[in-house]
Formats: sequence, C-alpha cells, structure tokens
Amino acid sequence: MKTALRSALTAAAFLVPVAVSAATPIVMHRDPGCGCCAKWAAQVQRQLGRQVRVVDDPSRAALQKRAGVPADVSSCHTAIADGMAFEGHVPIADVKRALATRPEGVRGLAVGGMPLGSPGMEVPGVKAQAYDVVAFGPGGRRLFARHGS
Repeated sequence: MKTALRSALTAAAFLVPVAVSAATPIVMHRDPGCGCCAKWAAQVQRQLGRQVRVVDDPSRAALQKRAGVPADVSSCHTAIADGMAFEGHVPIADVKRALATRPEGVRGLAVGGMPLGSPGMEVPGVKAQAYDVVAFGPGGRRLFARHGS
C-alpha cells in the first residue's frame, strides 16, 4: 500500500508543472488590428490547448527590448509563454518544442517579417515561402528550424 501511494504521489508531482503551465495563458502583444496575429493565436489555442490573451500594443518595442528580441527579426506580434518570447509567426510545433526542451541560453524564438505560409499567414492556393526560425538569447542567435521549400 505504501509503495502504491508513493508511486501515485511521485506521478502527481511530475504532473503539477504541466497542469500549471497549461493553465497559464500565453500573452500576445500585437500591432492593433492585425488580423494575422489573431489567426496565429487561434492556432496556438487549438494546437497547444492554452488560452492566448491578446493585448493591442502599438509600442511593443520596449517589450521586445526587455525580451531580447533582435531588431532585424521583429514582426507584428510578440508572445510571452512561460518566460520565453515568441516573435512573429513561429510554428506552433516549434513553440511546443522550445517550451518542452528549454534549450540552454535561449530566451525565445523569432520568425522575422510575415512569410507566406507561416502560421496565421496561410493563403489558399499560394505556395508557402521558405523561412527560418531563429533562437535568440544572451549568447547570440542560431538556427532553430527551417520551414517551407
């Protein structure tokens, strides 16, 4: 009986951080009125099962600076999830992988600009552009993922 109880408590201890993380909303600061940002947020909610709180923020530059987002990869929205920053149309699978693995020295991921075919930027009948997801942090940046053709 003690062994079963100990096993159950140990399993519960590992589930608590996941439950807390899933319950914590992702906060997305966006250029006011940007429709593609809303589409990205909807995909996050669907694929990660987390709420996204949208903040219309015409002056995101201060937030981007605090988060360490390199200026040359800025985009139309900056999302903060579990202490990590996600700039622009980062694929949800990459968000999920970064949150799960917490790569050393990485403060966030960014997709510069608004590449066609990236999450929130899909256009039916239009071929997706190739684009890179950049990991950034105090030590600089590196390629995290490559998408498109």
